[in-house]
Amino acid sequence: MNSDPFVHTLLEWYPHNKRDLPWRSTNNPYIIWLSEIILQQTRVAQGLPYFEKFLENFPHLEDLANASEETVMRLWQGLGYYSRARNLHFCAKFIRDHHDGIFPDNYQALIQLKGVGTYTAAAIASFAFDEAVAVVDGNVFRALARYFGIATDIAGNMGKKEFEALANTLIPKDRPAEFNQAIMEFGALQCVPKNPDCANCPMRLGCVAFKNDLVDSLPVKIKKLKIKERYFRYSYIVCDGEVVVKRRGEGDIWQGLHDFPMQELSEASETSDERVYIEESKDFKTNTVMESEKWYKHILTHQRIFANFTTLIVPKENRNNLQEWTNSNGFQLVSSEKLDELGKPRLIVKFLEDQK
Repeated sequence: MNSDPFVHTLLEWYPHNKRDLPWRSTNNPYIIWLSEIILQQTRVAQGLPYFEKFLENFPHLEDLANASEETVMRLWQGLGYYSRARNLHFCAKFIRDHHDGIFPDNYQALIQLKGVGTYTAAAIASFAFDEAVAVVDGNVFRALARYFGIATDIAGNMGKKEFEALANTLIPKDRPAEFNQAIMEFGALQCVPKNPDCANCPMRLGCVAFKNDLVDSLPVKIKKLKIKERYFRYSYIVCDGEVVVKRRGEGDIWQGLHDFPMQELSEASETSDERVYIEESKDFKTNTVMESEKWYKHILTHQRIFANFTTLIVPKENRNNLQEWTNSNGFQLVSSEKLDELGKPRLIVKFLEDQK
């Protein structure tokens, strides 16, 4: 047992304060992996319904592996960071095909899986297989930086290695899963980013940040994200209960999801010629053209998306021309029911909800 006072206090604190979360009552690596992927860059309150939905639809790894990509993306809709869903599906199929459906049982093998980084590999290895390898996420960075007074930049490789090394010296070899759960929970509930309740913290007597008034200064994160603004002009083309959609390809956001024909503008005030282009293509005419005054906003880690929609109602008698234009441009003409089933960016979902 590690005799460090930080470890001792942490393991005393955890049983009395931990949340009752479904993935904590199992050592099934599939369930643990599923929860960790869903909770990456996602709050527990937001991720929990998705976890439950995925486990209901895919109770076993083979169920997820055998599912279509469309089904997986549809269930993931609204959670963001869609590459996680694609990697999740790929990884399930890889384990099915190359590991006989059995999860690798150690850190070094787990980290070779697509979409599984050092944190996720450590979580699965410790929670499912009791391997003494420490997890280091944002909560862990914060708790360690404050308690031990570490001012190394956590955004740099040097900082990451320093914190991983420290965590791995602290982790008790006989209680690795409990320690990892405890330190993450401590960062999530007690040692929170802003206005932590230091006066009632069990670590305060040994906490360097508390004793030196550095709580608001630690951890140090120097790297700044460059935020890019993008402006989309969508054409929402409707004909007799059918809608024109396109499947987003590789190399950009929302890969594999469905939205509408779109022209990207350099700025919000730029004039779009897409409406004219659409109306002239194959001579299908619209009864109604409605340009939304509202700009829909969607915030991603590195981008802010602003989208405006033009609604075009195509007469039923011009459907064949619309179908021809749709096919020639690589789009699809789908029923409203089918559109509901397709995975879509949250921004598109918001627009469609406003049309009801």
